[in-house]
Amino acid sequence: MYMSLGAYVIYLALLIIIPIWAQSKVKKTYKKYSKVANSSYMTGAQVARKILDDNGLYTVRIEETKGMLSDHYDPRKKVVRLSSDNYHGHSMAASAVAAHEVGHAMQDAEAYAFLRFRHALVPAANIGSNMSIFLIIGGFLFSMMNLVLIGIVFMSVAVLFQLVTLPVEFNASNRAMAQLVSSGVIRNNEERETKKVLNAAALTYVAAALVAVAELIRFILMFTMADE
Repeated sequence: MYMSLGAYVIYLALLIIIPIWAQSKVKKTYKKYSKVANSSYMTGAQVARKILDDNGLYTVRIEETKGMLSDHYDPRKKVVRLSSDNYHGHSMAASAVAAHEVGHAMQDAEAYAFLRFRHALVPAANIGSNMSIFLIIGGFLFSMMNLVLIGIVFMSVAVLFQLVTLPVEFNASNRAMAQLVSSGVIRNNEERETKKVLNAAALTYVAAALVAVAELIRFILMFTMADE
């Protein structure tokens, strides 16, 4: 039931170091490009509105929301919510984030398969995230391996949700880049910098998926070794 020292170090690195590094990368990149104005000098809200209208999504609303990098798309209310800095900002970071969230609105309008699959997983993934660790720990404590197995199944659904999130986010970023260029919000010489913002944001999802997979593998190994 015990990991080797090397395996445990790798596990800790995935669990702690990589997420911290990813968050640091996002904040550093965002801070840098939030000080660089886009060539069109459009605010994030204007960028979002233009891309939405260019794609016929006239009924999707744009709202300002509190918090730093709290930007998101609400598929239930059909609203793109942008944090204050991005809503009002004329920066390359603001335009990149706004376009990314509109990318999710475009996915929703087109019934993008991975997005629909992720939405379908939400109820089970929430249960898996909240309950699996208690079932697993309780199962080990009371030597109830069936309970551990149930916990691992629940955790697997939560991990699947994290993995499905990756293509959803990467696709939204690809849509964002294409729309920013085609709409004239950014010029060719700004594409590289815009990609840096989008790629940095994607790192957080990759880090979360790596941690989830590592934790699932650890519990699977503990279960199989305890069952021998």
